[in-house]
Amino acid sequence: MPEGDTVLQTAARLHAALAGRVLTQADLRVPRFATADLVGRTVLNVTARGKHLLTRIDGGLTLHSHLRMDGAWRVYAAGERWRGGPGHQIRAVLGNTEHTAVGYRLPVLELLRTADEQQVVGHLGPDLLGPDWDPALALERLLATPDRPLGEALLDQRNLAGIGNVYKCELCFLARVTPWLPVAALPDGVLALLVTAAERLLHANRDRLARTTTIPAELRARPTAAPAAGASSGSRRTPPPRVQERLYVYGRAHRPCLRCGATIRAADQDDRPTYWCPGCQSGPTP
Repeated sequence: MPEGDTVLQTAARLHAALAGRVLTQADLRVPRFATADLVGRTVLNVTARGKHLLTRIDGGLTLHSHLRMDGAWRVYAAGERWRGGPGHQIRAVLGNTEHTAVGYRLPVLELLRTADEQQVVGHLGPDLLGPDWDPALALERLLATPDRPLGEALLDQRNLAGIGNVYKCELCFLARVTPWLPVAALPDGVLALLVTAAERLLHANRDRLARTTTIPAELRARPTAAPAAGASSGSRRTPPPRVQERLYVYGRAHRPCLRCGATIRAADQDDRPTYWCPGCQSGPTP
């Protein structure tokens, strides 16, 4: 699922393949921009802003795309066969003499003036992986709606940009609270620690092929919260996670919790599948 770390990796791949090179092929397969002619222009850079991708092209143009749930950009060497899906799913093709970038199933694709980028990303909160990251501002925005469920608040890109449904579930697990707990009901200091944990987890995964939130990532990122009832206070060596144990709760419904052994549960929150451990996490549930 594309979240801030995945989008940053995508931006890096596109930048390496396109930046500084002249477009010899450019095909935007959406009706509004189908006649746009970008051939002969140079790609200046490709950058990520939260979950948004901005491909800047000389002449003051920016190609804005968003992956949402199913979108993807694939980069191929010149002459290589494209393998990202059937042709009818292709929404954009940007090519030069060395590489071709193909955008599949892109739900958002628009060409705008670079000077107008704020129209599409200006609403975003501080970017967890960006140079504008400001934990104090993120905390302030989260606290602005104290009655809002924590899970919904974390997903709102106006509060902080880059968290998706996977990180929402994993961060709530690390904080030992359910995603339905109101922001104001969090124990003192935990929300600030959660913001710090979010930034550290996304940075820990920005260069990984497989997203990991369990040990050793947890040791670097988890908020310090009170242990669950019955948990041992003694130190215990925890073995590294197996491949199938890279996440604590997300996608693990009906399986035992990696910490306490309770059965992981799942329910929808704001139309998104949400996972939690009834043994480790306190707070309201559906």
